[in-house]
Amino acid sequence: MKTFKNLVIGGISSKVATLLLISILLVGGVFLASMMTQNRMLSKLSQETGEKQLVAMTGTTETVIDTVIEENMSRIIGYEASETDEMFRDLSIRVRMMADYAKKILDDPDTVPRVSWERPDASHDGELFVKVLLAEGLEEAAVADQLGLISNMSDMMVSICSAYGADNIWFTLPEGATLMADDVPSKWIREDGSYVTYDATNRYWYRQAVEKSSLIFSDIEVDHRTGSLCVTCAMPVYNSNRTLLGVAGADLYLDDMQQSIQESSENGGFLVVVNQDGHVIISPEDHGVFEVMSSADAVDLRESDNTELAALIRDAMQGQTDVRRITLPDGNYYMLGVPMETVGWTLIAGYSETDAEQPVQQIRSDYEAIQLEATNTYRTKSLQGRTLMWSLLGVVLVAMLAGALIMGHRIVKPLNTITKRITELSETNLEFKMEDTYRTGDEVEKLAQSFATISHQTVEYLDTVKQVTAEKERIGAELSLATRIQSAMLPHLVPAFPDRKDFDIIGNMLPAKEVGGDFYDYYLVDDDHLCMVIADVSGKGVPAALFMMASKIILQSVAMLGGSPAEILTKTNEAICSNNEAQMFVTVWLGILELSTGKLTCANAGHEYPIFKHPGGRFELFKDKHGFVIGGMAGMKYKEYEMQLEPGTKLFVYTDGAPEATNANQELFGTDRLVEALNSGADTTPMDVLINVKKAVDGFVLDAEQFDDLTMLCLEYKGPQNS
Repeated sequence: MKTFKNLVIGGISSKVATLLLISILLVGGVFLASMMTQNRMLSKLSQETGEKQLVAMTGTTETVIDTVIEENMSRIIGYEASETDEMFRDLSIRVRMMADYAKKILDDPDTVPRVSWERPDASHDGELFVKVLLAEGLEEAAVADQLGLISNMSDMMVSICSAYGADNIWFTLPEGATLMADDVPSKWIREDGSYVTYDATNRYWYRQAVEKSSLIFSDIEVDHRTGSLCVTCAMPVYNSNRTLLGVAGADLYLDDMQQSIQESSENGGFLVVVNQDGHVIISPEDHGVFEVMSSADAVDLRESDNTELAALIRDAMQGQTDVRRITLPDGNYYMLGVPMETVGWTLIAGYSETDAEQPVQQIRSDYEAIQLEATNTYRTKSLQGRTLMWSLLGVVLVAMLAGALIMGHRIVKPLNTITKRITELSETNLEFKMEDTYRTGDEVEKLAQSFATISHQTVEYLDTVKQVTAEKERIGAELSLATRIQSAMLPHLVPAFPDRKDFDIIGNMLPAKEVGGDFYDYYLVDDDHLCMVIADVSGKGVPAALFMMASKIILQSVAMLGGSPAEILTKTNEAICSNNEAQMFVTVWLGILELSTGKLTCANAGHEYPIFKHPGGRFELFKDKHGFVIGGMAGMKYKEYEMQLEPGTKLFVYTDGAPEATNANQELFGTDRLVEALNSGADTTPMDVLINVKKAVDGFVLDAEQFDDLTMLCLEYKGPQNS
């Protein structure tokens, strides 16, 4: 076997290539004659079939684009949104005109004559008629002068309605009197001939306009007169002193819009109107995502769990969107939206992807029919030459089979031997070795040699793994013992002092590795003084754990000898610095609580700020003054401070493992979240306080790896035992 420019001469590749070349020459010779006789027929058939396919696919595709995209969506929603917005714009113009005219009349009443007015008259049904409506209990005499003023607007009301083709407009005084033009005055007369009372000042549109002090459009409501769906436009009128003079308003009935929306769902598409709050207010559906519900129960689609739909609604409120593919519970839809700028609503159009794909299905059906026709034609035309072709093909296949058997025996025999030897490998026979059978001079020999080399290396590797595994098991057992020893050194009894009713204290440490460098401690120096310690050793793992245990023992020994927190830290620092060849250090917060008085004396050697909760208050960070870390430098002097704890005061101290807990996005838990977690259960027991903080940290970090020890201590001072 030789290699020339990456071409292996005499290898398996060349052998297979030789076999294929011979086979191709034989097959090519056989089919050449039949191809020449059928070429003209197949060429003509292929041409005709291709033309038919092209015509069918092109025509149907153009129909899909025209119908779905242009006609059913862009044209419909653009026209509907424009027409609807124009109606709202005209409505706002009518109301503004009436409000401006009312302001001119009421802002300078001395220059305006008083004119007569009329009450509802059923004989004027079917024509625009201006009349006065009064709230219950309001007498005409009480507002006669005001009614005489606003009645000057009667002719203008009729003119505005006539010019815009509207059938109602009104102006309401703050006292409850309304001057209204509409074409159904009989609606305001009871069967006994008395007038229907109407207090517009209690209507939603009146209150909304006064509250916002500007022109407003209400949500869709049921009209008080006709029972039809409508939108009310209202605008408050003020004098120069910002005193309310009244509210002008008019209705826009949405019967035509609602009918158009309902009819939009008949051909696979639909239209939906969404208001400025993201609520569906008109829809052809009576259930599902676009169901119309009351404002109290309606869902803001901008906050929908369907993120694609929520994004479409938000974008449509800013401007016309492109066509998007949105997945809804009943299928996929092509959707786009257009804002109605005047009223702040949005019109959403959708078209079913299933209906849009019907033309594509027609393409497939046409294509299959054409293919079937072509196949039948081909079978008919080629029937005469099939017998000859199969005879010649049989001869070729026999020749190829004989050649394949000969060449395959030479190629496959050594491979079968390799496979057999591999299956014979077992726990007592792990190594594959070279044999003369594999020495074929081609890739098979290289494969066997490579496998033998890998097999030998694997055996050696397994021996190494056994040794490493035994060593890791030994180290793991020692670390497990170290973990138990370290845990036993920390206070772990609950409750810690069952006979003491003047305080409750508990601590907890969760090391990042098998053993940690954090520690906490609490013990009674005497019957009236409780010493509390929390500390964080530099580094992690076994070195930090050893340094932690030494630091804890020294601190407790010095504290039990008596002295203030500052003196304890100073003596501990000198003891550690005297023999600190590893140059490690530890941050410490130490406090001594006088249980009879509640006086807490503290000192801080570079540790985190403590957090206090005073009775009736919340947990708050206390930024005390820090000294230098213990073990960092000899000769350091530490300062202390005092705090007075009232009964019910809580103290929470911790290591940096809490505020520096990190989630998968590399965000820190932080002191603010820590204080928030404490205040979520501020009035609970110290044990529950630690549980709440642990849950908050776990909920923030989730599956991210814990890089630092998490250590916490919580004290609740309950007051002297004899109180």
